[in-house]
Amino acid sequence: MMRLEIRYLTTFEYPQQVRDSHNVLRACPTTDDFQALLSYTLTTDPAARVLSHIDYWGTRLDVFGIRHPHDRLSVIADSTVETYPRPAPEPDASTDPYRDDAYRTEHREYLADSPHTIAGSSLGDRARQLVGDRAQAVAAVEALIDEVRRLLAYEPGTTYVGMNLDEVVKQGSGVCQDFAHTLISMARSAGIPARYVSGYLYAADQSLGRPPEEAEIEVQTHAWAEVAIPGWGWWAVDPTNREPVGEHHVKIGHGRDYDDVAPLQGVYHGPANHRLGVSVRISREQMSEYQSQQ
Repeated sequence: MMRLEIRYLTTFEYPQQVRDSHNVLRACPTTDDFQALLSYTLTTDPAARVLSHIDYWGTRLDVFGIRHPHDRLSVIADSTVETYPRPAPEPDASTDPYRDDAYRTEHREYLADSPHTIAGSSLGDRARQLVGDRAQAVAAVEALIDEVRRLLAYEPGTTYVGMNLDEVVKQGSGVCQDFAHTLISMARSAGIPARYVSGYLYAADQSLGRPPEEAEIEVQTHAWAEVAIPGWGWWAVDPTNREPVGEHHVKIGHGRDYDDVAPLQGVYHGPANHRLGVSVRISREQMSEYQSQQ
């Protein structure tokens, strides 16, 4: 078990005053079988009334607006989360249900193309070739993860949100969201339901994914994937670093691709140019500090 404190900070600075800013934030960690949200506080400057609800995909949305003129906006989301070890799926889970109409209908939303997972036929053909007649679902998914890591190198700054997936694969580099989208696209092409996960990773280097020695680090938001394993459930996998998804991963939510769980979206009335700053600080409590509270 690990207890993590997370501060998500976004700032917008405008060259002149703007108004009628309306925003949707997805920064609150979820509670599920593998993590528990202990506290969450959202602060905005200028201050705003926040309305919160759970969306179709199960992710918390914080909605707020600022009508009066302002030349700077800061959004701070503070959360404390306890995370737990995740079991590995059954290695002998069969791939037969992937071809079953009822199973495919149940998972249809995570089998269909979505804007960020559309790719040319060559990527889909390669996925179907890799999965082939494999009898075990876990082995099939692992083959796809290995192929994604062969196709892409982790290089920040080489892609942007909305870049065509074929272009990403052609240049052979990207960041976590590109690794996740490529895996999801290949899995769906091979008939394996897959969904995109947005969250935080307590690791100094996303490409390695190992928990740091430091108690507090600054990171970026992270992305990974979940694939359906018949008879077992959703298996969380991190193709960016090939490390098991576990106590150092904190999930915010999932959806078909990035658009369903984008951290912050909004509109305002004013000049298009602005300066954006985003940071995430994660710190862990020492084991003795919270073990003594048990």
